[in-house]
Amino acid sequence: MYVFLGLIAVLAVVTVLVLQLATFGATPAGDRLTRIGRSANYRDGHFRYPIETSMMAPGVSYWQLLMKYLRPVANREPTKPLPSVKTDLSRLEADSAGANPVLVWFGHSSYLIKVAGQTILVDPVFSDRPSPISVLGTKSYPGSNVYTVDDLPAIDVVVITHDHYDHLDYDTILKLIPKARQFHTALGVGAHLARWGVPESAIHEYDWGEGGPAGRGLTLRAVMARHFSGRGLVNGKTLWTAFVLQAPSHTLFLGGDSGYGPHFKEIGDQYGPFDLALLEAGQYDVQWPFIHMMPEETVQAAVDLRANVLMPVHWGKFTLALHPWTEPVERVLKKAGELNVTVTTPMIGEPVVVGKTYPQKRWWGF
Repeated sequence: MYVFLGLIAVLAVVTVLVLQLATFGATPAGDRLTRIGRSANYRDGHFRYPIETSMMAPGVSYWQLLMKYLRPVANREPTKPLPSVKTDLSRLEADSAGANPVLVWFGHSSYLIKVAGQTILVDPVFSDRPSPISVLGTKSYPGSNVYTVDDLPAIDVVVITHDHYDHLDYDTILKLIPKARQFHTALGVGAHLARWGVPESAIHEYDWGEGGPAGRGLTLRAVMARHFSGRGLVNGKTLWTAFVLQAPSHTLFLGGDSGYGPHFKEIGDQYGPFDLALLEAGQYDVQWPFIHMMPEETVQAAVDLRANVLMPVHWGKFTLALHPWTEPVERVLKKAGELNVTVTTPMIGEPVVVGKTYPQKRWWGF
């Protein structure tokens, strides 16, 4: 009996370890790797931004970074639960004329778009920690997890900008597979999705400049971003991207993660103006200035894109950097005032109706 129970315990531990290892995803192989090898953006075994992009600022060591993380930072996380709006997503519709997209933010870089009768879900992370191991890593802010996958309606398209844990979440994808029809992502990221059980026929991968239909009257096009990828010790084996979402009457910029660079103006010149640009505004630091934007750069990027309205994301759910948690949005608003850029700052769950309703309450001062 004790031997049997011991075997059961060992099997349980092994199962847990295997499940945890699955969260790392898979390395592109076969036809997928062949296609990657043909990409002009893949050189010497890694995807690369055209301008040299270091992970860290010159002269910064990982030891210095560790020491900085160990120092206390005032207001790094909220002291009480975030306010939110619990919208019935199954009843979420575009305006009566069907012309205006409706968007609901779930915190960080996750949001849902209803447009032209289609439902699009971007970078969904509904787990409590953006980590390969569920008990380790930063925890989501109290009040930021008012939505779960069960609250979502049927999804026509899931958009994944890149494979970092705060944008591509293993447990969330597993729960989405039964209710999502298509997955659109960057070149190579489909290897992770396929390992986790997404049918190959539902996976659409794009290099920068490539695109395809995302439903009736909708087109998604992958465009350049200045970032990196990887879920383990090796980086750059999959691509990272932003997306241009073109609808019959509106164009949206779905930014993913990116440091500042000339690509924003190039995208604005080619695809702009944009009715709404969703751009990262948080998790920055002077020690990694090339792979994430400072908030002032976020506003300049919106100007470069020729965006009518900026919505800052990549904040409001997780603490992944060293700045106070409200600093990103405050700095964005200050710079936007100087450059005359309109900014919308919805609470989690509060609908944004593109071209009509742009919430601007400073709810983080609760």
